[in-house]
Amino acid sequence: MLPFQLRPDEILNEARDFNEKLAKGVGNLMDVGDIPSGVTPKEPVYKEDKMVLYRYKSETPAKNKTPLLIVYALVNRPYMTDLQENRSTIRGLLDAGQDVYLIDWGYPDAADRFLTMDDYINGYLDRCVDVICARHGIDKVNLLGICQGGAFSLCYSAMHPEKVRNLVTMVTPVDFKTPDNMLSHWVQNVDIDLLVDTQGNIPGEMLNWTFLNLKPYQLMAQKYLGVVDLMDDPKALKNFMRMEKWIFDSPDQAGETFRQFIKDFFQQNKLIKGEVQIGDEIVNLRKVTMPVLNVFAEQDHLVPPDASKALEKHVGTKDYTELSFPGGHIGIYVSGKAQKTIPPAIGEWLDKRS
Repeated sequence: MLPFQLRPDEILNEARDFNEKLAKGVGNLMDVGDIPSGVTPKEPVYKEDKMVLYRYKSETPAKNKTPLLIVYALVNRPYMTDLQENRSTIRGLLDAGQDVYLIDWGYPDAADRFLTMDDYINGYLDRCVDVICARHGIDKVNLLGICQGGAFSLCYSAMHPEKVRNLVTMVTPVDFKTPDNMLSHWVQNVDIDLLVDTQGNIPGEMLNWTFLNLKPYQLMAQKYLGVVDLMDDPKALKNFMRMEKWIFDSPDQAGETFRQFIKDFFQQNKLIKGEVQIGDEIVNLRKVTMPVLNVFAEQDHLVPPDASKALEKHVGTKDYTELSFPGGHIGIYVSGKAQKTIPPAIGEWLDKRS
């Protein structure tokens, strides 16, 4: 006996329904209009080269007098944190009383090939902190680092602890060689020197397809088959297109920064060994003595929980807190459940320590 049987009339009905949804969806797709790169009003307060420092506008004054600076990864674009009106981490943090700034790294080009991690961390990031401190008449900021930006924030906090009041890391890799880290397994035997010497800057499209191929069926085939069921709902379709825009909005990576990050962090796991050198200084996570909140996603396929939870063993602070979310690497920013829990929890944690 066959495991399932399909009647001809059922097949025809399903095909007809599919075609009707597709036809209606094409019309809705044509009416989607422009997809914004973020939805919360903001203003640029400092620019340098490709980098822009933004301050987000809130309808109510911030309760927390210590500003919060968000440091996003160099991969993809930071408007993932502000993708749509009712699912915005930025909006959630503003509503939680935080004064929110964000670094937009921009789109590196051939002129940026030789930018190093020292340039990004002790250069751009440090000067953004100085700008914020000068604007508010303070000597320390709160720092929120996301993914690779979290690793950058850890390095910065270890080298400049006098400038960071509280540190929040979100889906941040710390131990880059946990057994379940598929991305790390893939990159171990790649000749990074040959890749960078050949390519110069690393194409964003190449990295993007690498990430998608970690879950090829779920992130490609299944997703595009499933979108047909959304195409008769204009609002759902526009939200889908917001996500698609972000996924494929992938800046190239400055070659020398990519070289050091992959070799020192992924291939040699130097961050937890205390061997990463940024400029003239060795990064020692024991110097991260300010309060730390480590937020991770329980179903994260890019930064497995163990890769992030390793932070507790290596920082020098006595005030360490973990916050887990039952979702994935992207869901922690865009799911409705996450927005009801994560930004308010971050705001409450910061308020108690600021």
